[in-house]
Amino acid sequence: MSVSYKVGTVKSKQSPNVNTQPKAPVVKGVKTTGKKKDEEEGIDTADGEEWMQGKTLVKPPDQLDLTEEELKEEITRVLTANNPNAPQNVVRYSFKEGCYKTIVFVDQMAIHFELEGNLVHKESDEGRRLMAKHTEREDCGGDERLENVPIKPGKREQKVTNQFNFIDRASQTLNNLPREISCQTEPPPRANFSATANQWEIYDFYVEELQRREKSKEKQESQFPNKEEDRSKKKMIQAEAQSDDISQLAKPAEIIERMVNQNIFDEVAQDFMYFEDAADEFRGEKGTLLPLWKFQYDKAKGLSVTALCWNHIYSDLFAVGLGSYEFTQQERGMLLFYTLKNPSFPEFIFNTDSGVMCVDIHEQLSYLVAVGLYDGCVSVYDLRKKSDQPMYNSIASSGKHTGAVWQVKWQKDDLDSNHNFFSVSTDGRVVSWTLVKHEIVFTDIIKLPPVDKVPDDLKNVVATAGTSLDFHKQKDHHFLVGTEAGKIHKGSKYYSSKFLEMYDAHFMTVSCVRWNPFHPNVFISCGWDWMVKIWDHTINSPVFTFELKSSVTDVAWSPHSSTVFAAVTADGKVHVFDLSINKYEALCQQKVVSKKTRLLHIEFNPVHPIIIVGDDRGRVISLKLSPNLRKKPKEKKGQELPKGPEVEIAKMEQLLSSLR
Repeated sequence: MSVSYKVGTVKSKQSPNVNTQPKAPVVKGVKTTGKKKDEEEGIDTADGEEWMQGKTLVKPPDQLDLTEEELKEEITRVLTANNPNAPQNVVRYSFKEGCYKTIVFVDQMAIHFELEGNLVHKESDEGRRLMAKHTEREDCGGDERLENVPIKPGKREQKVTNQFNFIDRASQTLNNLPREISCQTEPPPRANFSATANQWEIYDFYVEELQRREKSKEKQESQFPNKEEDRSKKKMIQAEAQSDDISQLAKPAEIIERMVNQNIFDEVAQDFMYFEDAADEFRGEKGTLLPLWKFQYDKAKGLSVTALCWNHIYSDLFAVGLGSYEFTQQERGMLLFYTLKNPSFPEFIFNTDSGVMCVDIHEQLSYLVAVGLYDGCVSVYDLRKKSDQPMYNSIASSGKHTGAVWQVKWQKDDLDSNHNFFSVSTDGRVVSWTLVKHEIVFTDIIKLPPVDKVPDDLKNVVATAGTSLDFHKQKDHHFLVGTEAGKIHKGSKYYSSKFLEMYDAHFMTVSCVRWNPFHPNVFISCGWDWMVKIWDHTINSPVFTFELKSSVTDVAWSPHSSTVFAAVTADGKVHVFDLSINKYEALCQQKVVSKKTRLLHIEFNPVHPIIIVGDDRGRVISLKLSPNLRKKPKEKKGQELPKGPEVEIAKMEQLLSSLR
């Protein structure tokens, strides 16, 4: 810290007797003239002192000869507080700016002499205390004495100082004052209770408690429970009554399990939240996918991922359907629910007698899950119940499909507020299923038309297999159905005699067809003929066509942009497109699995910039999109960019208008 000083001036008046000018050799008259000048100037010559007598002024041989004017001239000297030896080029590192900066203010103080003393003024408080203490010691006498000094009778012994211990040290400290903190509370209410108990009273109390538990569980059940479920629940209640109530430990154990997994996968969680690939700045338009968590269940080995679906309310929870696409390997299936908070073990596990082929979670009631099986059954599971059995299950008498169910989709409740969903199967039927009381009721909406190559006498026997189904996001009565013959049919729930439109889409089986979540006229399709096509439903020809050099098993639109979609192929690659940036090729083509492993399904997370992909070995891999794959227009200063579905619709409409 710099200290400012006043610059002062010192004037020195040179006199003839100073050794700064040449003088003539000393003679007898010199002394008298010098005395007169000293008397005139008021200088005390101290004639009576001996040390001044007999001294003579010696003139050095190289002394200058000055005139009277030069001698009387006043010389002004300016004294400053700046240290001439202080460095002027000191630099320090600035952590704020991240570089070395020159120090402007330098310490100018120079210490010529420093001495730390222990003298105390005798009239001060400390001096008086020390003098009083010293006199007390003298009065009391000392233990240390000189052996050779005799003690005179009648006189007090004088304390002799110790020549080896002659320093007194003392220190003063401040003791903290004790503090007390107290509070006053109202005493808890008390009551006296006394009773006598015997074995019969204890038995009656347990019986009443069991009945109370049974009634409370019955209230929590659905309004129309199954008889089989009632029997199983009664058995479970009896088993719980006989054994200890371990269910109380389930919640703490789940929390501890998630804490352990968070510590194990801490680096992955940090990448999921904060990592942004800085190398995208040098890739131009291209982007990458960052692998995050991998999900695999040991008991699901040998099964393939046949369906993926995110929960729309809990964005970290997703469902995985496990089964097999091979006709000769149909044994069992599983329905698993994973969360990003615990990638090591599923949250829910449901075993099925047949392979699971499709899954859909209700958007509003996230605990209702519709499942389509390979044997033609459709089931509805309730995640609130602990039972492994479905809440609703179709049978032959209730309109069960005769072939594998390839797609199920929840729809809005009907006029009677009954939940319903649609399904499409290999038997060519599009069926509506309604949950009414304790049963599931079916309604045939439409049947797929036979292929032209089939003879007329076999058209009623050979059915056209439906492989994919999707409903319009704004007009929910319109739907699209992809077929095994490569056709796409557009139909309506209110018009069941025939389809509204037919698109000659692919040369081989249509793997997936999906409406755009923003633009009402656009949908996308993919097939085993290596093609991904984007359509305007008012035109019979595709607007965009992309060849991915391998069978395309699934495709999905991004929920954040109307022009972004991703597809997976049988060679293990993930392809990400953004039509607003590049209309001709993918921004990212990345292989995420090992050789001889096929990717089967892909889904975008509804909130976070991640995707999940499933392969034919029962594994699910989560991937994070790099910044180039989720670009947004830059905001200008003082202007807010418009947001909402209208902006995405306009972006896609501008893209379509450039091609028309």
